[in-house]
Amino acid sequence: MLPDAGPDDPTVTAMRARELGRKSVVVGDRVSLVGDTSGAPGALARIVRIAERRSVLRRTAEDDATTAEGRLERVVVANADQLVIVSALADPPPRTGFIDRCLVAAYDADIEPLLCLTKADLAGPEAVLGYYTELELPYVLIRPDSDLAALRALLAGRVSVLVGHSGVGKSTLVNRLVPEADRAVGTVSAIGRGRHTSTSAVALRLPLAPRGDLEPPEAHSDPGWIIDTPGVRSFGLAHVSAESLLHGFPDLVEGTVDCPANCQHTAEEADCALDAWVAAGKADPRRLASYRRLLASRSGEGDPREPERNPGDPLAGS
Repeated sequence: MLPDAGPDDPTVTAMRARELGRKSVVVGDRVSLVGDTSGAPGALARIVRIAERRSVLRRTAEDDATTAEGRLERVVVANADQLVIVSALADPPPRTGFIDRCLVAAYDADIEPLLCLTKADLAGPEAVLGYYTELELPYVLIRPDSDLAALRALLAGRVSVLVGHSGVGKSTLVNRLVPEADRAVGTVSAIGRGRHTSTSAVALRLPLAPRGDLEPPEAHSDPGWIIDTPGVRSFGLAHVSAESLLHGFPDLVEGTVDCPANCQHTAEEADCALDAWVAAGKADPRRLASYRRLLASRSGEGDPREPERNPGDPLAGS
């Protein structure tokens, strides 16, 4: 869509110009166009330049960069301001291991995270919020009949990318935010796994809030964009360095100050100061367990088939 286009203006269809070579265009890219940009039926423009990306959210299929899946890096979206991590509180149960991975990816991409907890009518958020209490992580609770004003306020004026497991209610949420989106909605199987419904990432402009609604001023002029992504089962972090991995756990960073030089912060490091930091009650031991599990995954240890399952999950069986 063109920068000055209104919500009712036609969408411009464009193809990548040959001179761009192998350079790919991803959702969220700002591009320069030539040709017919009227958006009329049959009109076609060409993408001749891709602007420098101010942020890039990436993921890999696995954590271990020595594997083919770990080396296959995927750009999820470009130029996002906010990563909305959509997690159900029940059916399926929340996976804090997956949320931890998304937080690492967000901090690595310099994107602000927002935790969106759906199906709040089925279970309370106390266990999940307690796990992240030291992070002061912003969050919203969503029920089937809840007012979305608080969420719209956090989306206004921003480009927000939504990620989450299949079945957590992400597509339902998108359809409530943008009724004309008509995203496919799936169900959760008997074994607690969601079925994939969205098959591609799509950018959607949020509708303007009607004047008089209790919305922030931005919602009346720039309500923002959301980028809906396909449901994922894992969020590989092979592209994130071990040092950057720690920054996804800001509650542990200060605890490494007393670590010896070149400390790897693993459980095998006898002099790692993180154990004393946790023992002193300055961080949740489950957070340290999650961090060390991610470190182990980078070395090819652990079970790569279930990288989102965290032994420190606050909910049994998750």
